[in-house]
Amino acid sequence: MPDSALAYAPAAFYSRDVLAVAEDLIGMTLLVDGVGGVIVETEAYDRDDPASHTFRGPTPRNAVMFGPPGHIYIYLSYGMHWCANIVSGEPGRASAVLLRALEPTVGLDRMARRRGLDNPALLCSGPGRLCQALGLTGSQNGLALTQPPFELLRRSHEPPIVSGPRIGISKAVERPWRFGWSGSKFLSKKF
Repeated sequence: MPDSALAYAPAAFYSRDVLAVAEDLIGMTLLVDGVGGVIVETEAYDRDDPASHTFRGPTPRNAVMFGPPGHIYIYLSYGMHWCANIVSGEPGRASAVLLRALEPTVGLDRMARRRGLDNPALLCSGPGRLCQALGLTGSQNGLALTQPPFELLRRSHEPPIVSGPRIGISKAVERPWRFGWSGSKFLSKKF
């Protein structure tokens, strides 16, 4: 269980450059209705990024990304898997951080039931797995991360962070906008 003395990430945390937020999320603890763990992998996306959902402008699907920072943007990928992003930067900038993986630490039994398996290394290693394990769906799209059911706790120490190219995309793949906890066995893919 995370140290309850650690302060929740304030709204101002999200109102910064998407790359800074993506890196600073590594090592923070994300809980959804008391289930979750330590974020070990993220990817940054910006409006000027051809791999971003917002590159061509606002649509009903990506509207949350144009809204205030500190909200969650959840979309269905290929009609099969929910993916969760944290909106960051200035309102209207349409930047977000994709949550790629976390180390499950709280509510492992609930995550295992949702995922239909009990191997901790496979519970949240990938955006779709992470959402399934945490019970995230489109019904939470647009909610503020500063309010229930979410809790985002600051990291207790500086983790060893690595960066590299993003994965699972076909445009702007060379950008080193994927961040991860170096050596974590819970990453979706090694760096």
